[in-house]
Amino acid sequence: MSAMHTDLSRLDWAKGDGLVPAVVQHAASGEVLMLGYMNAEALAATQSKGLVTFWSRSKRRLWMKGETSGNVLSVVSIRADCDADTLLIAATPSGPTCHTGSFSCFGDRGEVRPPLGFLAELDALVATRDVERPAGSYTTKLFESGVRRMAQKVGEEGVETALAAVVQGDEELLGEAADLLFHLTVVLRARHLGLGEVAAVLARRHAEREASAKN
Repeated sequence: MSAMHTDLSRLDWAKGDGLVPAVVQHAASGEVLMLGYMNAEALAATQSKGLVTFWSRSKRRLWMKGETSGNVLSVVSIRADCDADTLLIAATPSGPTCHTGSFSCFGDRGEVRPPLGFLAELDALVATRDVERPAGSYTTKLFESGVRRMAQKVGEEGVETALAAVVQGDEELLGEAADLLFHLTVVLRARHLGLGEVAAVLARRHAEREASAKN
C-alpha cells in the first residue's frame, strides 16, 4: 500500500462523537464506491492492513469491507478534508462494492463513472491483456505482433483520424479517434507505460504554462 497515513491527531473526532465519514472512490477511474464511518481504531486498522475497515454503527464493531464476500477495498491513498472531519479514500476494489452486487453503492458502473473514467478502465484492461494474453483476443494479437507492428497501427489510425476530420462526419471521426486511442494505449503498455503517465505530462505542461503566464 502506498497510502498517505493521515495524522490521527489532526482529525476532529469530537464533531461526530468519535466517528468521521469516509468516502471511498475508485483509485484509477474516480467512481464513488461507498460511504462508511470510521473511528480512530478503524482508521488505524485500515492503515495497518491496507484494506478499508469501518466502524459498523449497527453491529457496534470493526467491519472490514469484504470480510465475508471477499470483495475487499485495497487502499491506495487516504486524505482528510479541509475541516479534518471527513476522509477521502482512494481504493482498488476486488469485486462489486455494494452488497446488492452493484459496482458501487450508488449504482452500476455506467451510472457513477465520470465522463472520462472509462479511459482508466481501458488502460487497466489493456494491462491485464498484456499479462494474461487470452487466446483469440485482438489485444493479445497486437502484443504478440511486436512494438514495430503496434507502432505501425498507431500511424495508420492516426492518418485515418486526420482524414476523417477533413472529409467525414462526426460519427466517423469519433470512431477513428477511438481506434487511435485504443491502439495508442496498447503501444504505451508494450513500453510499460500507460495513459496515466500521458495525463501527468499534460498536467505538468499545463501547470508550467499557467505559471509562465502569471510571470
